[in-house]
Amino acid sequence: MELELLISCGAIFVLLLLSAFFSGSETALTAASRGRMHNLAKEGNKRAELVNKIRSKKDRMIGALLLGNNLVNILASALATSVLIKVFGEAGVVYATLVMTLLVLIFAEVLPKTYALHFADKMAMFIAPIINAVTFILAPIVGMITRIVRIVLKAAGVDLSMVSQGSHLEVLRGVIEMHTGPEEETFEQRAMLRSILDLADVEVDDIMTHRRNVVMIDASLPVDKILQEALDSPYTRIPIWKDKQDNVVGIIHVKNLLKEMQSHSGKLSKIKIEDLASEPWFIPDTTTLFDQLQAFRQRREHFALVVDEYGSLMGVVTLEDILEEIVGEIEDEMDEIVAGVRKQPNGSFLIEGSVTIRDLNREFDWNLPDEDYSTVAGLILHEAQMIPEAGQSFRFHGHRFDVVRRQRNQIVLVRVMPLEDEENEEAYG
Repeated sequence: MELELLISCGAIFVLLLLSAFFSGSETALTAASRGRMHNLAKEGNKRAELVNKIRSKKDRMIGALLLGNNLVNILASALATSVLIKVFGEAGVVYATLVMTLLVLIFAEVLPKTYALHFADKMAMFIAPIINAVTFILAPIVGMITRIVRIVLKAAGVDLSMVSQGSHLEVLRGVIEMHTGPEEETFEQRAMLRSILDLADVEVDDIMTHRRNVVMIDASLPVDKILQEALDSPYTRIPIWKDKQDNVVGIIHVKNLLKEMQSHSGKLSKIKIEDLASEPWFIPDTTTLFDQLQAFRQRREHFALVVDEYGSLMGVVTLEDILEEIVGEIEDEMDEIVAGVRKQPNGSFLIEGSVTIRDLNREFDWNLPDEDYSTVAGLILHEAQMIPEAGQSFRFHGHRFDVVRRQRNQIVLVRVMPLEDEENEEAYG
């Protein structure tokens, strides 16, 4: 009798270990980092490759683990009930229920799942060969169970083939927002990663240099005048126009202009500007940054002219403009640094109307919408549905906007105050 009792207790112990194994395996395989497993598999890690293979058939994996877990749990409970009935009589049923519930909950569920959550990658690769064998052995039974489940769900009007797995981009964006670390460094990393994903959604007219700010040269000017204007410009590539500014006939590269001067021993009269200029490249304003980046790479060019649907020149976009969308402002010794945004002692910001919403959102982690406009001035005009006077104030999207200066119908300068900062200023002021 005592030997039989010891054997039964030993069997229950083994079954609880198996239950813990199945529970922990389920958590480890579902919680293991998909990205890390993918990278390890590409590097030749066979265990990681096996984990990916197992997870590629989720129905089979979950079915096998649940089947194994339920089998050992039910068998352990039956053995415990049998043993305790022999010891305590009919009351043994109650004791078995209480004891097995506690043992299964603590040692076969919570403990292994907690461990698996904290060491998911390591545990998933360790157990992968065993789980692969288990799923293979139980495949016929799991397949039959899966078919029964699908038949029942279909009878209930549930079509599993229509279940969406969700957008991979949405998942990736969520992972980016969950990225943590040193505050300043993490903020920059999140901004860069978000910007990369946004390249396919942002059009070139959102980041281009507007035509009113583009340095252009009249091709009919004397060569010495053209040379002087080119040297006075901070840019190396300059559009040249003829008759009217919309008629851009070429792009001058300052380096080529200087080489041409040298080849003619400084005799400017022999230089023909239009022959020296390269063919202008026109792109529609609806081109996305992703497409334009690919086009820059394919054509091995850095400079394009943006036109609207009527062919009118809107501005220019460069490879540097697109890269700045990803990594932030790139400044070199030839850049003209225009502040655009000046922070005030009271926490507000003096912002030029031409500053883009995307730059503000990126710099200050704001969440201002920019679907229907690209600049601060455009935002105010869209929300106010009017051309405001200097001194008028508006509140929307969690900020207060004060129109500081207006020239004709153009909003030139705006004071922006996040409403939380404004409330704090009033509370402590």
